Amino acid sequence: VLSPRPLRPSHQYPTMSVMLNNAHQGGKAFRLLKAEQEGRLEEINKEFLCDPKFSDEEDLEEKLAVFKEKYMEFDLNNHGEIDLMSVKRMMEKLGTPKTHLELKKMISEVTGGISETISYQDFVTLMLGKRSAVLKLVMMFEGKNQESTPKLSGPPPERDLSSLP
Repeated sequence: VLSPRPLRPSHQYPTMSVMLNNAHQGGKAFRLLKAEQEGRLEEINKEFLCDPKFSDEEDLEEKLAVFKEKYMEFDLNNHGEIDLMSVKRMMEKLGTPKTHLELKKMISEVTGGISETISYQDFVTLMLGKRSAVLKLVMMFEGKNQESTPKLSGPPPERDLSSLP
């Protein structure tokens, strides 16, 4: 005879990450994980800032901050790499869903066929580079789209009968 599992107090359940208005909320472990990830990516950004190859790039520090934020948004497991499913989720969020074959081709183009995941260095090199990869074009389009359509925060404005169709 199987007996039902006893209920645990709510403080004993594992914490889960929840995304609300692009602000991650989660448990203490998730917050520490994200802080650690941000520190690692910041170190890589410093390497790009010191690299003479990118010294002529305008607003490099601001661009790197945006790239870091975007990368952290899709590297949820903190492995330092964006895998196929993360790229799929990214493209769906941007409103341009792709097939697995298209996604594999995109990743191969970014990494040069060496890896099946995109590292942060590959991601930044792609975004700063002269090549026009599909992923770069989509990310740039998303940035321009967000600038042109600011999201309203707070409750919607009150409506009266005259505003209804």
